[in-house]
Amino acid sequence: MYWTLELASHLEDAPWPASKDELIDFAIRTGAPLEVAENLQQLEGEDDSYDSIEDIWPDYPTKEDFFFNEDEY
Repeated sequence: MYWTLELASHLEDAPWPASKDELIDFAIRTGAPLEVAENLQQLEGEDDSYDSIEDIWPDYPTKEDFFFNEDEY
């Protein structure tokens, strides 16, 4: 299983919290790339509930990871 920012971006509007099956269904319905559904299928725990993309990809970059000062613009 591998994640990229592009793949993870397809789950930003997912109905959090969600189960593995709900996320796979969301990815398919929204036309996400096949790799997104394949990555989700590899998750362990059929009945686990995921609260955000960080539960799936712990290294998911947040706004704090970028050194962009929004006040400058």
